[in-house]
Amino acid sequence: MTAPYTHPAEVIHFVSGEPYQGNGERSQAVFNPATGAVARQVRLGTAQDVDVAVASAAAAFPKWADTPPIRRARVMFKFLELMNRHKDELAAIITAEHGKVLSDAAGEVSRGIDIIEFACGVPQLLKGDFTDQVSTGMDNWTLRQPLGVVAGITPFNFPCMVPCWMFPVAIATGNCFILKPSERDPSASLFMARLLKEAGLPDGVFNVVQGDKTVVDALLHHREVKAVSFVGSTPIANYIYETGARLGKRVQALGGAKNHMVVMPDADIDQAVDGLIGAAYGSAGERCMAISVAVLVGDVADKIMPKLEARARELIIKNGMEADAEMGPVVTGQALERIENYVALGVQEGAKLVVDGRNYKVPGHEQGFFTGGTLFDNVTPEMRIYKEEIFGPVLSCVRVDDFAQAVKLVNEHEFGNGVACYTRDGQVAREFARRIEVAWSASTCRSPCRWRGTASAAGSARCLATCTRMAKKASGSTPGRRASCNAGPTTPRAAPSSPCPLQTDVDGACTLSAPAPVATIARPQERCAASQSQAIRSESSGCVS
Repeated sequence: MTAPYTHPAEVIHFVSGEPYQGNGERSQAVFNPATGAVARQVRLGTAQDVDVAVASAAAAFPKWADTPPIRRARVMFKFLELMNRHKDELAAIITAEHGKVLSDAAGEVSRGIDIIEFACGVPQLLKGDFTDQVSTGMDNWTLRQPLGVVAGITPFNFPCMVPCWMFPVAIATGNCFILKPSERDPSASLFMARLLKEAGLPDGVFNVVQGDKTVVDALLHHREVKAVSFVGSTPIANYIYETGARLGKRVQALGGAKNHMVVMPDADIDQAVDGLIGAAYGSAGERCMAISVAVLVGDVADKIMPKLEARARELIIKNGMEADAEMGPVVTGQALERIENYVALGVQEGAKLVVDGRNYKVPGHEQGFFTGGTLFDNVTPEMRIYKEEIFGPVLSCVRVDDFAQAVKLVNEHEFGNGVACYTRDGQVAREFARRIEVAWSASTCRSPCRWRGTASAAGSARCLATCTRMAKKASGSTPGRRASCNAGPTTPRAAPSSPCPLQTDVDGACTLSAPAPVATIARPQERCAASQSQAIRSESSGCVS
Protein backbone atom coordinates (compact mmCIF):
# COMPACT_ATOMS: atom_id res chain seq x y z
CA MET A 1 0.00 0.00 0.00
CA THR A 2 1.27 3.49 -0.87
CA ALA A 3 2.26 5.46 2.23
CA PRO A 4 0.44 8.76 2.87
CA TYR A 5 2.38 11.95 2.27
CA THR A 6 2.90 13.72 5.59
CA HIS A 7 5.99 15.88 5.05
CA PRO A 8 5.56 19.00 7.23
CA ALA A 9 8.22 21.25 5.71
CA GLU A 10 7.30 24.60 4.22
CA VAL A 11 6.86 24.48 0.43
CA ILE A 12 9.17 27.01 -1.19
CA HIS A 13 10.36 27.90 -4.69
CA PHE A 14 12.79 26.11 -7.01
CA VAL A 15 15.17 28.35 -8.97
CA SER A 16 18.50 27.70 -10.68
CA GLY A 17 18.35 23.99 -9.95
CA GLU A 18 17.84 24.23 -6.18
CA PRO A 19 15.25 25.15 -3.54
CA TYR A 20 14.94 28.91 -3.17
CA GLN A 21 13.55 30.58 -0.05
CA GLY A 22 12.59 33.78 -1.80
CA ASN A 23 12.19 37.33 -0.58
CA GLY A 24 8.55 37.27 0.48
CA GLU A 25 7.29 37.07 4.03
CA ARG A 26 3.76 35.94 3.20
CA SER A 27 2.70 32.30 3.41
CA GLN A 28 -0.52 30.34 3.06
CA ALA A 29 -1.80 27.19 4.68
CA VAL A 30 -1.91 23.96 2.67
CA PHE A 31 -4.64 21.65 4.00
CA ASN A 32 -5.17 17.93 4.07
CA PRO A 33 -8.74 17.94 2.69
CA ALA A 34 -9.59 14.58 4.28
CA THR A 35 -8.93 15.84 7.81
CA GLY A 36 -9.38 19.58 7.40
CA ALA A 37 -6.08 20.12 9.21
CA VAL A 38 -3.23 22.34 8.07
CA ALA A 39 -0.54 20.02 6.70
CA ARG A 40 2.12 22.57 5.82
CA GLN A 41 2.66 26.14 4.64
CA VAL A 42 3.53 27.41 1.18
CA ARG A 43 5.73 30.47 0.76
CA LEU A 44 4.07 33.05 -1.52
CA GLY A 45 6.40 34.70 -3.98
CA THR A 46 6.95 38.35 -4.83
CA ALA A 47 7.70 40.27 -8.00
CA GLN A 48 11.37 40.18 -6.96
CA ASP A 49 11.22 36.38 -6.79
CA VAL A 50 9.84 36.34 -10.33
CA ASP A 51 12.72 38.58 -11.42
CA VAL A 52 15.21 36.11 -9.94
CA ALA A 53 13.56 33.14 -11.65
CA VAL A 54 13.31 34.91 -15.01
CA ALA A 55 16.94 36.00 -14.83
CA SER A 56 17.96 32.40 -14.15
CA ALA A 57 15.88 31.12 -17.08
CA ALA A 58 17.12 33.84 -19.43
CA ALA A 59 20.74 33.04 -18.55
CA ALA A 60 20.19 29.34 -19.25
CA PHE A 61 18.30 29.87 -22.51
CA PRO A 62 21.06 30.47 -25.10
CA LYS A 63 22.96 27.29 -24.27
CA TRP A 64 19.82 25.19 -23.89
CA ALA A 65 18.35 26.46 -27.17
CA ASP A 66 21.61 25.54 -28.95
CA THR A 67 21.63 22.06 -27.45
CA PRO A 68 20.82 19.55 -30.22
CA PRO A 69 17.26 18.22 -29.92
CA ILE A 70 18.55 14.66 -29.58
CA ARG A 71 20.44 15.65 -26.43
CA ARG A 72 17.42 17.46 -25.02
CA ALA A 73 15.42 14.30 -25.72
CA ARG A 74 17.89 12.25 -23.67
CA VAL A 75 17.12 14.41 -20.65
CA MET A 76 13.41 13.89 -21.24
CA PHE A 77 13.89 10.12 -21.53
CA LYS A 78 15.65 10.11 -18.16
CA PHE A 79 12.88 12.26 -16.68
CA LEU A 80 10.34 9.82 -18.10
CA GLU A 81 12.13 6.93 -16.41
CA LEU A 82 12.19 8.76 -13.06
CA MET A 83 8.52 9.71 -13.27
CA ASN A 84 7.57 6.09 -13.89
CA ARG A 85 9.76 4.97 -10.99
CA HIS A 86 8.26 7.49 -8.55
CA LYS A 87 4.69 7.71 -9.84
CA ASP A 88 3.15 6.16 -6.71
CA GLU A 89 4.88 8.71 -4.47
CA LEU A 90 3.68 11.54 -6.67
CA ALA A 91 0.12 10.20 -6.63
CA ALA A 92 0.21 10.09 -2.81
CA ILE A 93 1.33 13.74 -2.72
CA ILE A 94 -1.59 14.72 -4.96
CA THR A 95 -4.14 12.84 -2.84
CA ALA A 96 -2.74 14.36 0.36
CA GLU A 97 -3.16 17.95 -0.87
CA HIS A 98 -6.01 17.76 -3.38
CA GLY A 99 -8.15 15.01 -1.84
CA LYS A 100 -8.96 12.95 -4.95
CA VAL A 101 -8.85 9.19 -4.45
CA LEU A 102 -5.48 7.55 -5.00
CA SER A 103 -6.57 5.76 -8.18
CA ASP A 104 -7.63 9.10 -9.71
CA ALA A 105 -4.30 10.64 -8.70
CA ALA A 106 -2.42 7.71 -10.24
CA GLY A 107 -4.41 8.14 -13.44
CA GLU A 108 -3.51 11.82 -13.53
CA VAL A 109 0.18 11.03 -13.16
CA SER A 110 -0.08 8.48 -15.98
CA ARG A 111 -1.61 11.09 -18.29
CA GLY A 112 1.24 13.45 -17.44
CA ILE A 113 3.75 10.70 -18.20
CA ASP A 114 2.10 10.25 -21.60
CA ILE A 115 2.94 13.86 -22.48
CA ILE A 116 6.53 13.45 -21.30
CA GLU A 117 6.83 10.40 -23.54
CA PHE A 118 5.45 12.45 -26.45
CA ALA A 119 8.06 15.15 -25.78
CA CYS A 120 10.80 12.53 -26.07
CA GLY A 121 10.09 12.49 -29.80
CA VAL A 122 11.11 16.11 -30.21
CA PRO A 123 13.89 15.47 -32.81
CA GLN A 124 11.20 14.27 -35.22
CA LEU A 125 8.63 16.85 -34.16
CA LEU A 126 10.97 19.79 -34.84
CA LYS A 127 11.60 18.95 -38.47
CA GLY A 128 10.87 21.84 -40.83
CA ASP A 129 9.79 22.00 -44.47
CA PHE A 130 11.62 23.02 -47.64
CA THR A 131 10.19 24.01 -51.01
CA ASP A 132 12.52 24.53 -53.96
CA GLN A 133 12.01 27.37 -56.45
CA VAL A 134 8.82 28.87 -55.04
CA SER A 135 9.61 31.79 -57.32
CA THR A 136 12.43 32.54 -59.71
CA GLY A 137 15.67 32.10 -57.79
CA MET A 138 13.82 31.78 -54.50
CA ASP A 139 13.45 28.84 -52.15
CA ASN A 140 11.24 28.56 -49.08
CA TRP A 141 11.86 26.75 -45.82
CA THR A 142 10.52 26.74 -42.29
CA LEU A 143 12.41 26.61 -39.01
CA ARG A 144 10.94 25.79 -35.63
CA GLN A 145 12.73 27.91 -33.06
CA PRO A 146 12.21 28.28 -29.29
CA LEU A 147 10.77 31.52 -27.96
CA GLY A 148 12.89 31.95 -24.84
CA VAL A 149 11.47 32.20 -21.33
CA VAL A 150 7.88 30.97 -21.13
CA ALA A 151 5.53 30.48 -18.18
CA GLY A 152 2.68 28.23 -17.10
CA ILE A 153 -0.02 29.11 -14.56
CA THR A 154 -1.80 25.94 -13.53
CA PRO A 155 -4.85 24.93 -11.46
CA PHE A 156 -5.36 22.91 -8.30
CA ASN A 157 -7.40 20.08 -9.78
CA PHE A 158 -4.60 18.48 -11.80
CA PRO A 159 -1.30 19.50 -10.14
CA CYS A 160 0.69 17.01 -12.24
CA MET A 161 -1.17 16.53 -15.51
CA VAL A 162 -1.83 20.14 -16.46
CA PRO A 163 1.76 21.31 -15.83
CA CYS A 164 2.84 18.31 -17.90
CA TRP A 165 0.76 19.62 -20.79
CA MET A 166 3.07 22.60 -20.74
CA PHE A 167 6.64 22.23 -19.53
CA PRO A 168 7.83 18.93 -21.11
CA VAL A 169 7.08 20.12 -24.64
CA ALA A 170 8.27 23.66 -23.93
CA ILE A 171 11.57 22.40 -22.51
CA ALA A 172 12.11 19.75 -25.16
CA THR A 173 11.71 22.36 -27.91
CA GLY A 174 14.43 24.54 -26.35
CA ASN A 175 12.53 26.97 -24.16
CA CYS A 176 13.16 27.71 -20.49
CA PHE A 177 10.12 27.39 -18.26
CA ILE A 178 8.71 29.02 -15.13
CA LEU A 179 5.83 27.19 -13.44
CA LYS A 180 3.39 28.98 -11.12
CA PRO A 181 1.38 26.09 -9.62
CA SER A 182 -1.74 26.37 -7.50
CA GLU A 183 -0.95 27.38 -3.95
CA ARG A 184 -3.59 24.90 -2.74
CA ASP A 185 -1.56 21.79 -3.68
CA PRO A 186 1.97 22.99 -4.48
CA SER A 187 4.14 20.03 -3.42
CA ALA A 188 3.81 18.09 -6.68
CA SER A 189 5.58 20.89 -8.54
CA LEU A 190 8.68 20.67 -6.34
CA PHE A 191 8.69 16.88 -6.59
CA MET A 192 8.82 17.08 -10.40
CA ALA A 193 11.44 19.84 -10.26
CA ARG A 194 13.73 17.60 -8.24
CA LEU A 195 13.24 14.75 -10.73
CA LEU A 196 14.14 17.06 -13.62
CA LYS A 197 17.31 18.04 -11.78
CA GLU A 198 18.15 14.36 -11.24
CA ALA A 199 17.49 13.71 -14.93
CA GLY A 200 20.30 16.10 -15.84
CA LEU A 201 18.34 19.19 -16.84
CA PRO A 202 20.67 22.21 -16.71
CA ASP A 203 20.09 24.68 -13.89
CA GLY A 204 17.68 27.48 -14.79
CA VAL A 205 15.83 25.65 -17.56
CA PHE A 206 12.95 24.77 -15.22
CA ASN A 207 11.93 26.97 -12.30
CA VAL A 208 9.01 27.03 -9.88
CA VAL A 209 7.68 30.18 -8.22
CA GLN A 210 4.91 29.59 -5.68
CA GLY A 211 2.40 32.35 -5.20
CA ASP A 212 -0.89 34.05 -5.94
CA LYS A 213 -2.00 37.00 -8.08
CA THR A 214 1.18 38.91 -7.25
CA VAL A 215 3.28 36.30 -9.04
CA VAL A 216 0.79 36.03 -11.93
CA ASP A 217 0.92 39.77 -12.57
CA ALA A 218 4.72 39.81 -12.33
CA LEU A 219 4.95 37.07 -14.97
CA LEU A 220 2.48 38.83 -17.26
CA HIS A 221 4.32 42.14 -17.09
CA HIS A 222 7.88 40.84 -17.30
CA ARG A 223 9.45 41.76 -20.64
CA GLU A 224 11.55 38.58 -20.80
CA VAL A 225 8.53 36.25 -20.54
CA LYS A 226 7.57 35.60 -24.15
CA ALA A 227 4.53 33.34 -23.73
CA VAL A 228 2.06 32.36 -21.01
CA SER A 229 -0.18 29.30 -20.80
CA PHE A 230 -3.06 29.28 -18.32
CA VAL A 231 -5.79 26.89 -17.17
CA GLY A 232 -8.44 28.17 -14.77
CA SER A 233 -11.71 30.04 -14.48
CA THR A 234 -13.12 32.04 -17.39
CA PRO A 235 -12.84 35.51 -15.76
CA ILE A 236 -9.17 34.91 -15.02
CA ALA A 237 -8.61 33.40 -18.47
CA ASN A 238 -10.00 36.63 -19.95
CA TYR A 239 -7.78 38.73 -17.71
CA ILE A 240 -4.63 36.79 -18.53
CA TYR A 241 -5.35 36.69 -22.26
CA GLU A 242 -6.18 40.39 -22.51
CA THR A 243 -3.24 41.49 -20.36
CA GLY A 244 -0.71 39.22 -22.03
CA ALA A 245 -1.86 40.04 -25.55
CA ARG A 246 -1.79 43.76 -24.82
CA LEU A 247 1.81 43.36 -23.66
CA GLY A 248 2.81 41.52 -26.83
CA LYS A 249 3.02 37.98 -25.47
CA ARG A 250 1.73 34.75 -26.91
CA VAL A 251 -1.09 33.63 -24.66
CA GLN A 252 -3.02 30.40 -24.28
CA ALA A 253 -5.86 30.87 -21.79
CA LEU A 254 -8.25 28.01 -21.06
CA GLY A 255 -11.39 28.86 -19.08
CA GLY A 256 -14.66 27.42 -17.79
CA ALA A 257 -16.86 24.53 -18.89
CA LYS A 258 -20.28 22.94 -18.45
CA ASN A 259 -20.59 19.45 -19.89
CA HIS A 260 -23.75 17.62 -20.95
CA MET A 261 -24.54 13.94 -21.45
CA VAL A 262 -27.52 13.22 -23.71
CA VAL A 263 -29.30 9.94 -22.95
CA MET A 264 -31.63 8.76 -25.71
CA PRO A 265 -34.75 6.61 -25.08
CA ASP A 266 -33.06 3.59 -26.71
CA ALA A 267 -29.87 3.83 -24.62
CA ASP A 268 -28.57 0.97 -22.51
CA ILE A 269 -29.74 2.30 -19.13
CA ASP A 270 -27.17 0.51 -17.00
CA GLN A 271 -24.33 1.65 -19.23
CA ALA A 272 -25.57 5.25 -19.18
CA VAL A 273 -25.89 5.17 -15.38
CA ASP A 274 -22.32 3.88 -15.08
CA GLY A 275 -21.11 6.70 -17.32
CA LEU A 276 -23.05 9.40 -15.46
CA ILE A 277 -21.99 8.28 -11.98
CA GLY A 278 -18.31 8.12 -12.96
CA ALA A 279 -18.31 11.36 -14.93
CA ALA A 280 -20.37 13.42 -12.46
CA TYR A 281 -18.91 12.26 -9.15
CA GLY A 282 -15.39 11.11 -10.03
CA SER A 283 -12.72 13.34 -8.49
CA ALA A 284 -15.62 14.94 -6.57
CA GLY A 285 -16.65 16.72 -9.76
CA GLU A 286 -13.54 18.93 -9.64
CA ARG A 287 -12.47 18.47 -13.24
CA CYS A 288 -13.24 20.24 -16.47
CA MET A 289 -14.54 17.13 -18.18
CA ALA A 290 -16.99 16.27 -15.40
CA ILE A 291 -20.53 15.73 -16.64
CA SER A 292 -22.67 18.13 -14.63
CA VAL A 293 -25.83 17.98 -16.78
CA ALA A 294 -27.74 14.89 -17.89
CA VAL A 295 -30.10 15.64 -20.79
CA LEU A 296 -32.80 12.98 -20.61
CA VAL A 297 -34.76 12.56 -23.85
CA GLY A 298 -38.38 11.42 -23.83
CA ASP A 299 -39.42 8.66 -21.45
CA VAL A 300 -35.85 7.64 -20.58
CA ALA A 301 -35.98 10.02 -17.59
CA ASP A 302 -38.48 7.89 -15.70
CA LYS A 303 -36.37 4.78 -16.36
CA ILE A 304 -32.99 6.21 -15.41
CA MET A 305 -33.74 8.44 -12.41
CA PRO A 306 -34.41 5.62 -9.89
CA LYS A 307 -31.13 3.95 -10.83
CA LEU A 308 -29.20 7.22 -10.65
CA GLU A 309 -30.67 7.91 -7.24
CA ALA A 310 -29.71 4.48 -5.94
CA ARG A 311 -26.15 4.72 -7.24
CA ALA A 312 -25.65 8.27 -5.92
CA ARG A 313 -26.72 7.13 -2.46
CA GLU A 314 -24.37 4.14 -2.61
CA LEU A 315 -21.20 6.15 -3.33
CA ILE A 316 -18.33 5.18 -1.04
CA ILE A 317 -17.03 8.53 0.21
CA LYS A 318 -13.99 8.57 2.45
CA ASN A 319 -10.31 9.48 2.71
CA GLY A 320 -8.85 9.15 -0.78
CA MET A 321 -5.95 7.06 0.53
CA GLU A 322 -8.32 4.21 1.42
CA ALA A 323 -8.40 1.53 -1.24
CA ASP A 324 -12.19 1.24 -1.52
CA ALA A 325 -12.88 4.99 -1.70
CA GLU A 326 -14.90 6.04 -4.75
CA MET A 327 -14.97 9.75 -3.97
CA GLY A 328 -12.83 11.85 -1.67
CA PRO A 329 -13.24 15.35 -0.22
CA VAL A 330 -13.19 18.60 -2.15
CA VAL A 331 -10.05 20.68 -2.06
CA THR A 332 -10.82 23.37 0.56
CA GLY A 333 -13.43 24.50 3.03
CA GLN A 334 -14.23 27.44 0.73
CA ALA A 335 -14.92 25.05 -2.15
CA LEU A 336 -17.18 22.98 0.09
CA GLU A 337 -19.15 26.06 1.12
CA ARG A 338 -19.53 27.21 -2.50
CA ILE A 339 -20.78 23.81 -3.69
CA GLU A 340 -23.32 23.42 -0.89
CA ASN A 341 -24.54 26.99 -1.44
CA TYR A 342 -25.28 26.01 -5.05
CA VAL A 343 -27.29 23.03 -3.78
CA ALA A 344 -29.36 25.37 -1.61
CA LEU A 345 -29.80 27.69 -4.60
CA GLY A 346 -31.09 24.83 -6.73
CA VAL A 347 -33.74 24.06 -4.12
CA GLN A 348 -34.75 27.75 -4.03
CA GLU A 349 -34.99 27.83 -7.82
CA GLY A 350 -37.46 24.95 -7.82
CA ALA A 351 -35.37 22.00 -8.93
CA LYS A 352 -36.30 18.64 -7.40
CA LEU A 353 -33.60 17.60 -4.94
CA VAL A 354 -33.47 13.82 -5.34
CA VAL A 355 -30.26 13.19 -3.37
CA ASP A 356 -28.93 15.83 -0.96
CA GLY A 357 -25.16 15.55 -0.43
CA ARG A 358 -24.88 18.41 2.04
CA ASN A 359 -23.48 18.00 5.55
CA TYR A 360 -21.89 14.66 4.77
CA LYS A 361 -19.64 13.38 7.55
CA VAL A 362 -17.03 10.63 7.30
CA PRO A 363 -16.42 8.82 10.61
CA GLY A 364 -13.00 9.76 11.96
CA HIS A 365 -12.76 12.65 9.49
CA GLU A 366 -15.53 14.91 10.76
CA GLN A 367 -13.54 18.08 10.03
CA GLY A 368 -12.70 17.02 6.47
CA PHE A 369 -14.04 18.88 3.44
CA PHE A 370 -16.54 16.19 2.48
CA THR A 371 -19.81 16.55 0.63
CA GLY A 372 -21.93 13.74 -0.74
CA GLY A 373 -23.06 13.31 -4.31
CA THR A 374 -26.03 15.56 -5.05
CA LEU A 375 -28.66 14.75 -7.69
CA PHE A 376 -31.26 17.19 -9.06
CA ASP A 377 -34.21 16.43 -11.35
CA ASN A 378 -36.50 18.78 -13.30
CA VAL A 379 -33.76 21.36 -13.76
CA THR A 380 -34.53 24.04 -16.35
CA PRO A 381 -32.16 26.12 -18.51
CA GLU A 382 -33.13 29.30 -16.64
CA MET A 383 -31.74 28.05 -13.34
CA ARG A 384 -28.30 29.14 -12.17
CA ILE A 385 -27.38 25.57 -11.24
CA TYR A 386 -27.74 24.81 -14.96
CA LYS A 387 -26.09 27.95 -16.32
CA GLU A 388 -23.10 28.22 -13.99
CA GLU A 389 -20.20 25.91 -13.35
CA ILE A 390 -20.47 24.42 -9.85
CA PHE A 391 -17.24 22.41 -9.96
CA GLY A 392 -18.37 19.83 -7.46
CA PRO A 393 -20.27 16.53 -7.22
CA VAL A 394 -23.64 17.91 -8.35
CA LEU A 395 -25.55 16.34 -11.28
CA SER A 396 -28.47 18.28 -12.77
CA CYS A 397 -30.99 16.37 -14.88
CA VAL A 398 -32.87 18.25 -17.60
CA ARG A 399 -35.80 16.63 -19.41
CA VAL A 400 -36.44 17.31 -23.11
CA ASP A 401 -38.92 15.90 -25.62
CA ASP A 402 -36.68 14.86 -28.48
CA PHE A 403 -33.19 14.74 -29.97
CA ALA A 404 -33.54 18.12 -31.68
CA GLN A 405 -34.27 19.82 -28.37
CA ALA A 406 -31.28 18.07 -26.78
CA VAL A 407 -28.91 19.31 -29.48
CA LYS A 408 -30.33 22.84 -29.24
CA LEU A 409 -29.96 22.84 -25.45
CA VAL A 410 -26.30 21.80 -25.59
CA ASN A 411 -25.37 24.21 -28.37
CA GLU A 412 -27.03 27.22 -26.73
CA HIS A 413 -25.14 26.91 -23.44
CA GLU A 414 -22.54 29.61 -22.84
CA PHE A 415 -19.88 27.03 -22.04
CA GLY A 416 -18.84 24.05 -24.10
CA ASN A 417 -15.99 21.71 -23.32
CA GLY A 418 -17.18 18.13 -23.57
CA VAL A 419 -20.40 16.35 -24.45
CA ALA A 420 -21.56 12.75 -24.84
CA CYS A 421 -24.55 10.85 -26.18
CA TYR A 422 -25.74 7.37 -25.17
CA THR A 423 -27.81 5.60 -27.83
CA ARG A 424 -28.15 2.27 -29.66
CA ASP A 425 -28.81 4.03 -32.96
CA GLY A 426 -25.80 4.54 -35.23
CA GLN A 427 -27.46 7.34 -37.19
CA VAL A 428 -28.22 9.25 -33.99
CA ALA A 429 -24.59 8.86 -32.92
CA ARG A 430 -23.37 10.15 -36.26
CA GLU A 431 -25.73 13.12 -36.38
CA PHE A 432 -24.89 13.99 -32.80
CA ALA A 433 -21.17 14.11 -33.57
CA ARG A 434 -21.79 16.28 -36.64
CA ARG A 435 -24.23 18.77 -35.14
CA ILE A 436 -22.84 19.41 -31.66
CA GLU A 437 -20.85 22.65 -31.32
CA VAL A 438 -18.57 21.51 -28.49
CA ALA A 439 -14.88 20.63 -28.52
CA TRP A 440 -14.97 17.04 -27.28
CA SER A 441 -17.83 15.02 -28.72
CA ALA A 442 -18.38 11.36 -27.83
CA SER A 443 -21.07 8.96 -29.02
CA THR A 444 -21.38 5.65 -27.25
CA CYS A 445 -23.38 2.79 -28.75
CA ARG A 446 -23.69 -0.65 -27.31
CA SER A 447 -23.15 -3.41 -29.83
CA PRO A 448 -25.06 -4.59 -31.71
CA CYS A 449 -26.29 -1.21 -32.95
CA ARG A 450 -29.20 -0.42 -35.23
CA TRP A 451 -27.96 1.34 -38.35
CA ARG A 452 -29.74 3.94 -40.43
CA GLY A 453 -28.55 5.16 -43.81
CA THR A 454 -24.76 5.33 -44.05
CA ALA A 455 -24.19 5.80 -40.35
CA SER A 456 -21.00 4.91 -38.57
CA ALA A 457 -20.67 4.76 -34.81
CA ALA A 458 -18.63 3.39 -31.99
CA GLY A 459 -18.79 0.00 -30.35
CA SER A 460 -19.38 -0.84 -26.74
CA ALA A 461 -17.65 1.34 -24.15
CA ARG A 462 -18.15 1.92 -20.46
CA CYS A 463 -17.33 5.59 -20.34
CA LEU A 464 -16.99 8.55 -22.68
CA ALA A 465 -13.82 7.89 -24.58
CA THR A 466 -15.44 6.25 -27.60
CA CYS A 467 -15.68 7.96 -30.98
CA THR A 468 -14.00 11.12 -29.72
CA ARG A 469 -13.05 13.97 -31.98
CA MET A 470 -11.45 17.31 -31.31
CA ALA A 471 -13.01 20.29 -33.05
CA LYS A 472 -10.84 22.88 -34.71
CA LYS A 473 -9.91 25.67 -32.34
CA ALA A 474 -10.56 29.22 -33.41
CA SER A 475 -7.95 31.91 -32.71
CA GLY A 476 -8.67 35.34 -31.32
CA SER A 477 -11.94 34.40 -29.64
CA THR A 478 -13.04 35.49 -26.23
CA PRO A 479 -12.40 32.76 -23.66
CA GLY A 480 -15.60 31.52 -22.13
CA ARG A 481 -17.59 31.63 -25.38
CA ARG A 482 -17.74 29.18 -28.24
CA ALA A 483 -16.36 30.36 -31.56
CA SER A 484 -17.38 29.23 -35.03
CA CYS A 485 -15.54 28.78 -38.29
CA ASN A 486 -18.03 28.94 -41.17
CA ALA A 487 -16.39 27.44 -44.20
CA GLY A 488 -19.12 28.49 -46.61
CA PRO A 489 -21.96 26.65 -48.30
CA THR A 490 -21.66 22.98 -49.09
CA THR A 491 -23.76 20.59 -51.11
CA PRO A 492 -26.77 19.57 -48.99
CA ARG A 493 -26.80 15.91 -48.00
CA ALA A 494 -29.48 13.62 -49.29
CA ALA A 495 -32.10 12.61 -46.77
CA PRO A 496 -31.37 9.27 -45.07
CA SER A 497 -33.24 6.26 -46.38
CA SER A 498 -34.70 5.63 -42.93
CA PRO A 499 -36.36 8.29 -40.76
CA CYS A 500 -33.87 10.24 -38.70
CA PRO A 501 -34.88 11.20 -35.14
CA LEU A 502 -33.42 14.66 -35.70
CA GLN A 503 -36.32 16.88 -36.78
CA THR A 504 -34.39 19.89 -38.05
CA ASP A 505 -32.73 20.44 -41.42
CA VAL A 506 -28.99 19.98 -41.89
CA ASP A 507 -27.12 23.28 -42.09
CA GLY A 508 -25.45 24.07 -45.37
CA ALA A 509 -22.29 25.39 -43.72
CA CYS A 510 -19.37 23.76 -41.93
CA THR A 511 -19.36 24.93 -38.33
CA LEU A 512 -16.43 23.96 -36.17
CA SER A 513 -16.65 25.23 -32.63
CA ALA A 514 -13.94 25.76 -30.07
CA PRO A 515 -14.46 24.92 -26.40
CA ALA A 516 -15.25 27.44 -23.71
CA PRO A 517 -11.56 27.58 -22.81
CA VAL A 518 -10.46 28.73 -26.26
CA ALA A 519 -6.76 28.38 -26.93
CA THR A 520 -5.72 31.71 -28.33
CA ILE A 521 -2.40 32.87 -29.74
CA ALA A 522 -1.65 36.54 -29.45
CA ARG A 523 0.89 36.56 -32.29
CA PRO A 524 0.62 34.27 -35.31
CA GLN A 525 4.29 33.61 -36.13
CA GLU A 526 5.20 30.02 -36.99
CA ARG A 527 7.37 29.21 -34.00
CA CYS A 528 7.32 26.62 -31.27
CA ALA A 529 4.37 27.00 -28.95
CA ALA A 530 5.19 27.21 -25.29
CA SER A 531 2.88 24.35 -24.46
CA GLN A 532 0.41 21.86 -25.79
CA SER A 533 -3.15 23.00 -26.20
CA GLN A 534 -5.84 21.10 -24.32
CA ALA A 535 -9.27 22.01 -23.07
CA ILE A 536 -9.66 21.57 -19.36
CA ARG A 537 -11.23 23.71 -16.74
CA SER A 538 -10.48 24.27 -13.12
CA GLU A 539 -10.86 26.90 -10.49
CA SER A 540 -8.20 29.57 -10.87
CA SER A 541 -5.07 28.99 -8.85
CA GLY A 542 -4.00 32.06 -6.97
CA CYS A 543 -6.03 34.52 -9.02
CA VAL A 544 -9.43 34.52 -7.37
CA SER A 545 -9.90 36.68 -4.34
